[in-house]
Amino acid sequence: MRRAEAHAGEPAGPPGVGGPAFGVPPRRILIAEIWLLLGISLAASALFALIHYIGDLAQSGPVRRQVAQLNGSYAPGRPWLDLALQLASIVTSIIPAFLAIHFLVRSGDGTAAIGLDDRQSRRDAAGGALLAAGVGGIGLGFYLLAWHLGANLTVVPEDLPAVWWRAPVLILSAFQNALVEEVVVVGYLLLRLRQLGWSDNRALVTSALLRGSYHLYQGIGAFAANAAMGLLFGRLYQRWGRVTPLVIAHTLIDSVAFVGYAALRGRVSWLPVPGS
Repeated sequence: MRRAEAHAGEPAGPPGVGGPAFGVPPRRILIAEIWLLLGISLAASALFALIHYIGDLAQSGPVRRQVAQLNGSYAPGRPWLDLALQLASIVTSIIPAFLAIHFLVRSGDGTAAIGLDDRQSRRDAAGGALLAAGVGGIGLGFYLLAWHLGANLTVVPEDLPAVWWRAPVLILSAFQNALVEEVVVVGYLLLRLRQLGWSDNRALVTSALLRGSYHLYQGIGAFAANAAMGLLFGRLYQRWGRVTPLVIAHTLIDSVAFVGYAALRGRVSWLPVPGS
């Protein structure tokens, strides 16, 4: 994170012809940039998640009897239209990650400032796989515990038709989730907060609480589990300076959850399903 120590407003180089120099924006512009990016992405998701959760609590019956569906059909009975809509949703939902990358490149930080590159591809892949194996297993156990305690809705990771494109779409959905969350909430946000003068611990807690908040629609158990995951992922990023292994880990975790649910639903007794 070579640009992390730059002061807000310090120019990155000489002015271009007919325009101002690029560089880390002035403090007020930087704050506006952060809020606008979060406002069209994960902060907006957090607001909707809170509203949904309040609505779930207002309903009669235990919370775990209610359902949080992650990947559902957009056009039941029309698989080609459904596929087109699935792909359109993934493409448009990934844009906030590229907007964050654009801001980083424009300010002179670049993707290398958050470790989103292939300079350590083997180490990133190995670290991501090991992290996924550990976090994925713990996460599943925490979800089952929270569900049995009544602190979580029944999460349905996928409810797509059994067609040839189901698994590829689920994996693409997992990658979209991973790229947006890890680039925006970890790499981009923690770098920008450091540039604003925040301490690493204060920025880490803020990032983790944001991660937990946009999962609140699944229940308070999901909020706690994802906030804990945010603390771990954020601290690893602060130590490694690399977001790529986190993207890999997150993609693997969600891919296994989505595709695994499709394979195991109705075949094992321990997996919560709607109505159980």
